[in-house]
Parts: sequence; structure tokens; C-alpha cells
Amino acid sequence: MITHTSSTLQVYSEIGSLKRVLLHRPGSELETLTPKYLDTMLFEDIPFLGSMREEHNAFAETLRNNGCEVLYVEELLKDTVKISEAKKSLIEKTVQATGIPDLDLCESLQDNLLGMDDLSLTGHLIAGTKKDEIALHQPAGRRDLSYYIRDEYPFYINPLPNLYFTRDPGAVIGNRCSINTMHTDARKRESMLLAAIMRYHPTFRTDDSAPHLLEGYAEGSSIEGGDILVLDANTLMVGCSARTEAWAIEELAKQILTTTSDSEGKGSGFKNILVVQIPFTRAYMHLDTVFTMVDHDKFTIYPGIQSALKVFTISMRKERNLLVQPETGLKSALERALKLPSVDLIQTGGGDRITAAREQWNDSANTLAIAPGVVVTYRRNVVSNDTLEKHGITVLPIQGSELVRGRGGPRCMSMPLVREPIS
Repeated sequence: MITHTSSTLQVYSEIGSLKRVLLHRPGSELETLTPKYLDTMLFEDIPFLGSMREEHNAFAETLRNNGCEVLYVEELLKDTVKISEAKKSLIEKTVQATGIPDLDLCESLQDNLLGMDDLSLTGHLIAGTKKDEIALHQPAGRRDLSYYIRDEYPFYINPLPNLYFTRDPGAVIGNRCSINTMHTDARKRESMLLAAIMRYHPTFRTDDSAPHLLEGYAEGSSIEGGDILVLDANTLMVGCSARTEAWAIEELAKQILTTTSDSEGKGSGFKNILVVQIPFTRAYMHLDTVFTMVDHDKFTIYPGIQSALKVFTISMRKERNLLVQPETGLKSALERALKLPSVDLIQTGGGDRITAAREQWNDSANTLAIAPGVVVTYRRNVVSNDTLEKHGITVLPIQGSELVRGRGGPRCMSMPLVREPIS
């Protein structure tokens, strides 16, 4: 069992005491949302940023009050772009991601970004660049059809309003970080920023060595952190969902699983992956929107999803080939994988169909465990919170009336970096 807590990356469970976490405080990127582009930006409403920031600050303070160090994406990114190699790489990849066909325009945009100070550049990498913010060189007679068709769109660089859901672009698995491939264009650049932070920031780069990053998922497939749960030091659970595809799950398995006689030193100690297929719909975009771990043997689950789940186990053969086996059910698969006589699946909404459906809209199942049997939830999910407490779980409720408008809860808003080992 891992016993060192000084590591910059150490997550071998969902419930070990949370010691360090990555958050992103909602900022000006949210002020770029307009009704016309809500669907494109994956929002269903426009939140009030002032209240949103107050709620997020209270969330961070709850974590600090319980012994967790909070790191912020914006602050880490500002330090990262001070490193010339990181700055140049980020700018090149950002401009390439715009899809602007005019090479002169791209070059001009790149020059503008290179000339910015670190704070301004960080702002543009997160909040995007509107066309009326900077003057770019646009030679007359050089504009092609695609330029004119895109001309109405207000941004050169898209904003990242979903960045406060830090769970998705990356996931710490053991002592490695998976740099995830996001499903939607609106979020793909989030992984780019996280990868740069992990490679270059001194918090993570020690002795001239970056942490081992898991990358290179199958082309055309996606995997997101809301579908990755680290159950214990031997077992992962990964949701196959609207945002995470089977090909990417198998690629993760090949990188993370260890055989029983791994003479080449591959893998990381994990022996099994439980794959849970959920309906491919935005209503349940990730596994953690309907299912989370709250204690050694306790999980909370949205009852409206249970009958539709399909469960599989992936393990590694000695020949380093994957073995995929169907399971008879979620409960029995958890008990076998975690070597427990029984597990408790706690239904949100107290098991009442209407209450569960109503509170599911406000992410009642999306809990963040900060210690065994201690979870952060949204206060508004009254019945689900009361149900957890009746099952012996300590609930730390936070306000989330504005935060929830992005369709995510406390687990979605946090990327654990270090958890204490569990016994």
C-alpha cells in the first residue's frame, strides 16, 4: 500500500482524506455566455457570476476547513506561462485549435498572444479572445469563403466556461495523471491547459522530471474524468457514457492495469477496471452524475438508472491482452472487486421516484468524499442529504443555486491531487 503523503500526485481511493485539490474559480469566461451560444458552450442557462463566485469561494473554504490545500488553475497557469517553452507551446496549440483558415490571421493572432504579459495571456487562454479585443492583420483580398461565414462569430479564441468543472479534463490515478480527451469541442482546450501545468509547473515537475502522464487515447474517441472513479488501490471504475467511449476505456486499461507477473514493470498496481455502461444521454453525461462512493462500503445512486446499468470487468492477461467479462449486477461486482461481504447502495431522493428525479436535476448523486463517510453536497438536495445521514454519512452542505446551472456538483468541480491512504 502507498504510504507517502508528500507525493505531488497520490489518489488510490475515492474516500481517503482529501489533502490537496485542483479547483478553478469561475471568472470572466462565464460572462461570454449569451443565449445564442448556450448549446455550443454546454450550458442551459446563464448564471449570475457574482453569486457563483461566492458559492465557489464557500466550497473552497469548506475544503480548507477540513484540512485540504486548494490550488487554482488560473494561478498555476499564470506561473506556467512564465516558462518560455510552455508559453510558446500553449500559444501555438491554442491558435491551431481555433480552426481559422487564414494563415496570416493565425500568425497575427499568435504574435499578439506572444506579446502579452503573463496575466493577460492567462486571461485570454481561459476567457478567450473576442474579435473586437485585438486588432489583427487581415490583408485585403485574402479572405476566403470560410472566413466570411465565420465572421459573425464573436471569438477568435473560444472561452472555457466549463473549466470550473476541473474533474473532467484530467484524473489522478495512483501516482499518475490521465490527460483526458474531451468529447466536445467546447472543452478540448481544457486538457491542453492541464497538460501544460502538469509538465512545466514546479509543483508537479520535480528533479527536471514531469509526472507520468497518461495520454494518447484512441483517435476519435473520448474519455472524461467524471467517468473515472478510483475505488481502491486495486480497482478503478470507469463509466461508458455519452462522454466516455469504449475504445478510450480499453486504452486506459492497457496503460494502467498490471498483470499478476509483470516482469516489464508496466502498469501501476491496479488489477481490475469495473466498466459501468449508463444510457448515452446528456441527462446522465458522466457516471458520477448518477453514482458516487461515500464510504468504504457505501455508495449513493440515482434509482432511476439502476435497471439500465450494464457492468463489465476488465483485467489483464499475462500476455498483456485484455480480458473483458460481463458481470451479473453492480452490487455483486462491487462486493467482489472490493472484497466486501456487502455494499450499501443508498438511493437519492430517499428512493422516491419523483423526489429522486427532481433532486437529480440538481446533482444529488454527485457527492465529493473528503474523508471516509464525510461528503460535500449541494444544500438544496434536502431529501437525498437526509437519506445519506440516516445511513451514517456526515454531510457538509454548500450553496449551489448558481454553480449547478452548469449541470455539475461538488465532485464535478474538484480534481483531487492527493488523498491519504485508507486502511
